[in-house]
Amino acid sequence: MPYTVRLANKEVVFSCEENQSILDAALNNNILISYGCRNGQCGSCKGSLLEGEIQYPEGQPDAIDQAEIEKGIAVFCKAVPTSDVTIQVNVLEPEPEVVVKTLPVKVKQIDYLSDDVIRLILQLPAVEPFQFKAGQWVYFVLKDGRKRAFSIANPANEKNEIELQIRHAVGGVFTDFVFNQLKVGALLRIEGPHGTFYFQENNRPILLVAGGTGFAPLKGIFEEISQAGFSQPIHLFWGSRAKKDIYQEALVQQWIKEQNLKYTPVLSDADPHDDWEGETGFVHEAVLRSYPDLSPFAVYMAGPPQMIESCRRSFIEAGLDAEQLYYDSFDYSADALNAMKSQENG
Repeated sequence: MPYTVRLANKEVVFSCEENQSILDAALNNNILISYGCRNGQCGSCKGSLLEGEIQYPEGQPDAIDQAEIEKGIAVFCKAVPTSDVTIQVNVLEPEPEVVVKTLPVKVKQIDYLSDDVIRLILQLPAVEPFQFKAGQWVYFVLKDGRKRAFSIANPANEKNEIELQIRHAVGGVFTDFVFNQLKVGALLRIEGPHGTFYFQENNRPILLVAGGTGFAPLKGIFEEISQAGFSQPIHLFWGSRAKKDIYQEALVQQWIKEQNLKYTPVLSDADPHDDWEGETGFVHEAVLRSYPDLSPFAVYMAGPPQMIESCRRSFIEAGLDAEQLYYDSFDYSADALNAMKSQENG
C-alpha cells in the first residue's frame, strides 16, 4: 500500500510505495531532495520528520545518531514510511540537462599537486555529450565492477574535460593504481554525474568551507560562479593539518587578485618549520570567529565527516538557514563491493 509524503516546506505531496525509501520516491516524482551517497553515510539528505512514522529496514544509518532520532531528524535515503508522513528537507531545483551515463574517458594529463595529491584531467568522448555541474561527482567503474567516486573540480568547458583531485590512500586499491601505474593515454570508465552538491543561484554572500581535498568540488563551484558573472562576495576557508596540505595556494592567490574573493587557510596541526602565523584550530571555529552571525549567508562545504558535522551543527546554531547549507561529506565505506563514495576522496 503506498503512503503519502508531504513536504511541509514546499507544499508538495507525492506517493511512496511500500518498502521504498522516501528519497527514491521523491526522485521518481521529479522532486530533487538534496542527496549524496544514497547509502546512509553522508547525511546530505537529512531532514525533519514532522508527522507520521518511518523505519530503517537495513538498520540505523551511520549518518545519524540516537539523539538526532529523538529530535525527529531522519536520513531520507534509507527512511521507509510506515504511515503517511510530513517531512521537511532541503529541496533543490532539478537540472533537466543532467543525465547519468556510463562512458569511456582517456587520461589526458596527470599532475602532482603535492606528495599525496594528483590531478587527473580526463578527456570525455566527443561523440557522447556529458552534462554536469561543478561539484558533482563521478564513479570510476573498475574492471571487476567495483566503483570509486571522486568530485568534479571544474565547470563544464569547451575542451570537454573533467578534472579530479585524488589523494593517495596507502593500501587503497584504486589510489595505489593511480599513483603507481596509471599513465597518460590510458582508457578508464566513469559513471555519472551524481549528487546535488552544486551552486544554487541566489544573491546571498557565499562561504566556501573546505577540509583537505574537499577543496576540489569547491574549486569547481567557485570557477563556475566566476564564469557566470555573479558578483556577491565569496570567502573561502580551507582547513588542513599542515601548510603542505594547502596544495593549490598559488591558484587561490591568483583568484584573490582577479576575483571577488577573500581567503582564510586554517591549520589544525601546523609544522613548527612552517612558521605559521595564520588561523589555527578547526575550520568551523575560524569561520565563526569571522562571522558570528551566519543568517545572511549561503554555505557550501566539503571534506571529512567530522568536519562536516561540526560545521553543520555550529553554523545552524549561529543562525544559518538550513536550506542555505550545501555539503558533500566524504564519509563513505572503503568496502569496494559497495558502490559508495570512498574515503579515498577525503
